[in-house]
Amino acid sequence: MADARFDVVAIGNAIVDVISRTPESFIAEHGLTKGSMQLLFSADAADALYARMGPGIETSGGSAANTLAGLAALGLSCGFIGQVADDAFGRVFAHDLRAQGVTFDTPARAGDPPTARCLIVVTPDGQRTMNTFLGASQFLPAAALDPALIAAAEILYLEGYLWDPEEPRAAMRSAIRIARDARRRIAFTLSDVFCIDRHRGDFVRLIDDGQVDILFANENELLALEQSDDLDRAVQSVAARVPTLVVTRSEKGALAVQNGVRAEVPAEPAVRVIDTTGAGDLFAAGFLAGQARGRSLTDSLVMGAVCAAEVIDHIGPRPQADIRQLVAQRLG
Repeated sequence: MADARFDVVAIGNAIVDVISRTPESFIAEHGLTKGSMQLLFSADAADALYARMGPGIETSGGSAANTLAGLAALGLSCGFIGQVADDAFGRVFAHDLRAQGVTFDTPARAGDPPTARCLIVVTPDGQRTMNTFLGASQFLPAAALDPALIAAAEILYLEGYLWDPEEPRAAMRSAIRIARDARRRIAFTLSDVFCIDRHRGDFVRLIDDGQVDILFANENELLALEQSDDLDRAVQSVAARVPTLVVTRSEKGALAVQNGVRAEVPAEPAVRVIDTTGAGDLFAAGFLAGQARGRSLTDSLVMGAVCAAEVIDHIGPRPQADIRQLVAQRLG
């Protein structure tokens, strides 16, 4: 819209990722489910797993924040709403996001719990297994929302991971009302099968009540949402209830259905698969950038695929190469 000051404003977990490469045996030894995300319910549990991990890197993460980092790298104007604690990790998170050009003004929270951490182990095949201590991020209150910021964005992007804690869930419901009153589009990512298992009823109601304009899911998430083992049937069912459905399928590419029109693209060739952390987040960045800039459905999917291919070629969930240039080379 012409009166939008921001292309995308997102609400999500404010997390610092700790990423460590690990042998395949680490997964079984510590009872982890490969390729999934599990919650750690205490700082002590997070500290215990962290102590068992090998050398790694620390980098600001969080699904929606990663998407915004990608969008900013593509030249879009973005804002973030999320809760950090007044601690070292919280300051690192805020600095990293602002340094990438994203507006982030949510006040830090004093006292415990500390800023959220996601302990990510990456096996030799590049698959990431995430173990998340939500910390301060699960205490984002509705009072921390900036209604003017939300109303000023063409698209409000919501992270399904943050639907789990009660306080930020209420904040996101308030944000949806603000965006709807301002006649803005709402994008929602299902995030993980774990989120659907816990909140499928809420997600279905959001869709059926017309509160989602762009829905992001990977293949497994969509099947879980529809409680089906037939992808085509699941796509048909959900696409009839949202204006735009986007489904990522890893090495099989991605598809989207927008107002009854379907498009599919193959995965972009990646030089290497080093770390799949952030692949879905950067796919969403490319797709949303395409939509915000008036690109076709197919072009938007290609932009998502280009961004995803870049991020899996290195450790870390945010782009390191010039993805704007990569998109321009691919699409012109």
